Amino acid sequence: MFPIRDTIPSKNYPIVTHSLIAVNVLCFLIQLSQGADFERFAYVYGLVPARYTVPHIASYFTFGQQAFAFISFMFLHGGFMHILGNMWFLYIFGDNVEDRLGPFRYLIFYVLCGILSGLSHFFLNLHSNLPTIGASGAIAGVMGAYFILHPTSKILTLVPILIIPFFFEIPAFFFIGIWFIFQFISATSSHGDVSAIAWWAHIGGFVFGIILLKAFRAFPSTGLSDHFKHATEKKKSFSLQVIHPTGPLDDPNLYGTIFISPYEIQHGTKKLVNIPWGFQKRLYRVVVPPGIEPGSNLRLKNLGKIKPDGQRGDLLLKVVVGDR
Repeated sequence: MFPIRDTIPSKNYPIVTHSLIAVNVLCFLIQLSQGADFERFAYVYGLVPARYTVPHIASYFTFGQQAFAFISFMFLHGGFMHILGNMWFLYIFGDNVEDRLGPFRYLIFYVLCGILSGLSHFFLNLHSNLPTIGASGAIAGVMGAYFILHPTSKILTLVPILIIPFFFEIPAFFFIGIWFIFQFISATSSHGDVSAIAWWAHIGGFVFGIILLKAFRAFPSTGLSDHFKHATEKKKSFSLQVIHPTGPLDDPNLYGTIFISPYEIQHGTKKLVNIPWGFQKRLYRVVVPPGIEPGSNLRLKNLGKIKPDGQRGDLLLKVVVGDR
């Protein structure tokens, strides 16, 4: 299963989430520039429990280096697939959490989740000499917060069956719940073994993400985030939308809804729509012309029911201004 997006649109541009992604990519490029010293770089700036528990190893590092590693480790990655997967999950789940916490509290929340995930790994692997790197623990904290904030949201998920891509909307509590169970099973089954993946950092990040969310929500916002809402307000709705067509039995046409923003009403837009109707082709491109009236219909020919003469009816998409 590969998540494409969630169905809860963020109201504001996720400036912190996108900045975190940019910083992670920049740090990865710095890693790549190390060439043959790539592993040494990861050992110095990654989280290595033995650096703190084995005296003759700890003596090689200053107090500043030891403290900084609990932050720097979450901005390093072991390869392209590692950073790609982490940044994609952050992109999907981070914007909604940032929306609810505001950019400043969200940044503090993210960093604390990363540090606490590192501590979780540290205390359960005290003598490991393997460097732990990656944003997975911090992102797990973001997923924990999302799990509490939007449990009934749907995650549009790509499930390839043979070579055919199928798209399903999976409830967030189920998607994230399965993810957490997998982390827990992997962590417990590797107990006592050396693992290249810090499973307990993922689990710790997730649990602390839930705890920190509740703590952050108990304190009122400082109001600083309100100043950014107008400047960061999103102008466009989702580019990929799932349409669930319906229609009367005696009507060959099908009917659905497409959501667009006021900005897109004025300037027009293009959308990809996924129409899970039988086994026909699933992805279609829809052009919304500028100046279209809300409530009017866009006609997609031959996407309706099969008529008695063998021809197909049409799919009519009602244009609705709103979030989806």
